[in-house]
Amino acid sequence: MSTFADRPNSAVLVVDFQVGTVVDTYRRDEVQAKLKELVAKARAAGVPVIWVQDVAEGREPGSEAWQIVPDLGPLPEEPRVQKRYGDAFEETDLSELLAAGRIGRLYVAGAQSDACVRSTIHGAFTRGYDTILVGDAHTTEDLSAWGNPAPEQVIAHTNLYWAYHEGPGRVAQVVNTGDLQL
Repeated sequence: MSTFADRPNSAVLVVDFQVGTVVDTYRRDEVQAKLKELVAKARAAGVPVIWVQDVAEGREPGSEAWQIVPDLGPLPEEPRVQKRYGDAFEETDLSELLAAGRIGRLYVAGAQSDACVRSTIHGAFTRGYDTILVGDAHTTEDLSAWGNPAPEQVIAHTNLYWAYHEGPGRVAQVVNTGDLQL
């Protein structure tokens, strides 16, 4: 139902779940387990998994901080998108990759809920993609010392407002991993 008439396929985007970005995230191990489940479901259904990696702030390609959390086990043939901005579409080849796969529906998960995940779901939606946030498979760190709400509130708020996000010709939705039908 996306605004792309010729893109019936789906993909899973795992955003920035990297060694250097999830060190101090809320419920890291629980979210990591949900991501493993999500990736396994995608692979079993033949849905591509695309790994997004932030290359800013000391996460240079090849560095330990840049690596996807090893337990998630990205496969060599699964695409990786390197980004310098919050929105995984900005100055990357993500749009071209999705077009080549005739992908019009994205399932988004990862880190940080209030930064790169949020930027990417908005970026996808405004570009015409059906954008499904995997509600129990994203997390963030505690930035309450700088005035941010507690991480559990950030995650709950992101899920709440995305569940009610609307736009013509496309879908915004929140689905938990266990309820996900790929």
